[in-house]
Amino acid sequence: MDIDTDIDHYAILGLPSGEEGSKLTEKEISKAYRVKALELHPDKRPDDPNAHINFQRLKTSYEMLKDEKARKVFDEFLKFKREKLRRQSELDARRDGKRRKMVSDLEERERAAFEPDPSAKAREEEERIARKLKEEIARIRAMHASKGAETTSFSKTKMGGLGKESVGTAGAGLDKERVLKVSWEKFGQDYSYTAERLRELFSKFGDVEDVVIKGSKKKGSALVVMATKDAAVAATGNLSGDLSNPLLVLPLQPLHPTAATEVPTAPKSAEPDHSHLVGAAYQSFEDAVLKKLQKAAKKQN
Repeated sequence: MDIDTDIDHYAILGLPSGEEGSKLTEKEISKAYRVKALELHPDKRPDDPNAHINFQRLKTSYEMLKDEKARKVFDEFLKFKREKLRRQSELDARRDGKRRKMVSDLEERERAAFEPDPSAKAREEEERIARKLKEEIARIRAMHASKGAETTSFSKTKMGGLGKESVGTAGAGLDKERVLKVSWEKFGQDYSYTAERLRELFSKFGDVEDVVIKGSKKKGSALVVMATKDAAVAATGNLSGDLSNPLLVLPLQPLHPTAATEVPTAPKSAEPDHSHLVGAAYQSFEDAVLKKLQKAAKKQN
């Protein structure tokens, strides 16, 4: 049998399988995935040669269980395998001791009457469900590959002086007003932000399409692509990150004048708009804001 059909996707996520697994909610599955993703992320296992493979297997299992249609087929397949084991166990028990001859006579009468072989019928049913499961796995992988291809150029090209990172999913097709530039100070690996952590923080304001990390010795930065402009505006005005390592969140490109009314009104004491700054002036402004956030965090501690 194909190895994909032998994988217990519930077990990969550390969840119970069988009937108990089929009753799990999507929220419970997503929570288990986040826990496992933090544990198996390749950044946390630099010495593990199989870290990338194991992490990809985790993502495939998560996509499998998150998809309602695919999960239904997988649950059906697991149920069939449990029934098969149960029938085999009962048959083995019947073949023991005094019942061995009775079972043999029964099988002989079934063959004599030209009845279908139960084991052959079971194999056919198992193969049918396995083929269906493989089709669902292929569909999930194709969908995941298509989604990944759309964001490939995100980290390959240049734009706006951001070095090796870009925000183009299909040339210039991405709305830059949905892209946020995020910065933070680094105080060692344990205090830095990962792509998974940033996705978790920004998802509170709406769907996150992609996160690309760009690091340096002095500080870290990333580009976060929100699904909508409203989500980008909300995150800009309300997300500060962890107190011990605050985030500076700014729009990559100033909002269009028609969208100005969507930006939350700044308090009277706020500094003037610096969205027109570029190059070294923009970097100096960003560093100054980060220092203010750090001082505020130390006072709160």
